[in-house]
Amino acid sequence: MQDKEQEFKAEVEKNIQAQGQDASLRGFSNIWVRETARYRYSYNFSWLGRPIIQLPQDIVAMQEIIWKVRPQLIIEAGIAHGGSLILYASILELIGEGGMVLGVDIEIRPHNRAAIESHPLSKRIQMIEGSSLSESVVAQVRQVARGKSPVMVVLDSNHTHDHVLQELRLYSPLVTVGSYLVVFDTLIEDMPADLFADRPWGKGNNPKTAVWEFLKTTDRFVVDREIEDKLLITVAPDGYLKCVKE
Repeated sequence: MQDKEQEFKAEVEKNIQAQGQDASLRGFSNIWVRETARYRYSYNFSWLGRPIIQLPQDIVAMQEIIWKVRPQLIIEAGIAHGGSLILYASILELIGEGGMVLGVDIEIRPHNRAAIESHPLSKRIQMIEGSSLSESVVAQVRQVARGKSPVMVVLDSNHTHDHVLQELRLYSPLVTVGSYLVVFDTLIEDMPADLFADRPWGKGNNPKTAVWEFLKTTDRFVVDREIEDKLLITVAPDGYLKCVKE
């Protein structure tokens, strides 16, 4: 049985590597993401009753990461409707250990807060309202993270270059070796400018450009290419960062 499982795993890894090297397939995937983004495709989904605003492929990737890492704490900047918090909490509940989710948002709308706090998984969720860059919020997050390991961080709030770069600098020290720092919506760099005409971010000013600059200054993190080679369709190309050093 073990030999069969290893054989299957090896076949999957070979397929992932091959499709990751297929430039045409990657191009088709990028076109698909671009065209569906015009219809806000990622808004179509929910997780256990809460809107999640993510692509299904990235939802699956986060499930795989959480199950593998088994974090004691997942910190997410950007709450919105709370679907991601519920996703992370549900996987931690299945793991069955003491893992918690900490969400940070500059504005937690009352109806979203009420829905999250009344959810069956709320026991695994804490929330802080305030800017993810403010000294007081960062101090609160560090206090919650103290003594916990593994720790995972997800950035999905303001998508401007300067904001994300500052988040990376402030929150990356909390990520433990073997865990992940996930930066969502790096795909903005690869999309047409007219998709974000009403937003303060766009080509040249987005999470991916922040990740590129951040990676020039640290050897603690590497882009986990296998994840995006596996997904092909993702909002986070270059955004799945694995912590490889203390």
